[in-house]
Amino acid sequence: MVNRAPRGNARLYPASRRLHRPRITPTVHSPARDVPPLSVVIVARNEERNLPRCLASVRGWTDELVVALNGTTDGSETVSLAAGAAVHHLPWRGYRDTKNDALALARNNWVLSLDADEEVSPALQREITAFLAGDAHERFSGARFPRKVWFIDRWITHGDWYPDLSLRLFRRDRARWGGDAIVHEKIDCDGPVATLRGDLHHYSFPDVAAHVAKITPFADLFVRQQREKGRRFAIPSALIRPLWRLFRAYVLRRGFLDGFPGLYIAVATAFGVFVRHTRLYESERAHTPEPRK
Repeated sequence: MVNRAPRGNARLYPASRRLHRPRITPTVHSPARDVPPLSVVIVARNEERNLPRCLASVRGWTDELVVALNGTTDGSETVSLAAGAAVHHLPWRGYRDTKNDALALARNNWVLSLDADEEVSPALQREITAFLAGDAHERFSGARFPRKVWFIDRWITHGDWYPDLSLRLFRRDRARWGGDAIVHEKIDCDGPVATLRGDLHHYSFPDVAAHVAKITPFADLFVRQQREKGRRFAIPSALIRPLWRLFRAYVLRRGFLDGFPGLYIAVATAFGVFVRHTRLYESERAHTPEPRK
């Protein structure tokens, strides 16, 4: 039997970009209320470095750990087994479909879906256990919470990267991964969704080089996505969208409060958008050089 946190009220908040602190009306819980078991599902590829931190953050207070590996050639399986996880090997079918395949491996209805470079903070752990221990799991089909990125020398708490509300705790019978089959997958949930305040920690970029390295792969996915939707390059989009993203991230969403990393994120985001549209232009018009006459 897995030990749970003391039963209490899950702190539920309305979904909004900036998290407010509304007054919560206490709920009286039945002492006989059942606590639903929770499965953690992680999809990973060559994440030997990140998996120990991720698995340690959910071990001991959850009921099942499932790690679905695809094309892994490092020690991810050994690390996962040592943490007590059930390890499965799945073919890669894109983010959305592979994550749905992994969900089918869980035994329990309530699932916490994580990436290997994420970590459940102590504050979020307390909120999730309170959510399941109270009556919230009967009233809601899922819960979202902010995701906070560590970048260079600090936690990023403004701009385009925060709060990045992510729906990761849900009932399998009422939710599944949807969205685009290529990129930008998201959970489609049937029913009300609560918003918790605890942060999901995200260690997505160990250094600036890792962030820069992702610009081209995401640009390639963008081109594929746009072409499948029948969309073509347009100069207004290539000019206006990067400028808008820079202004939104740095000014409207106060990225300047994150110091120089906040400036870098805003500029790099705008540049990444420009690269995506440039790659779309290239895919429609690129030709080999004509031989010299």
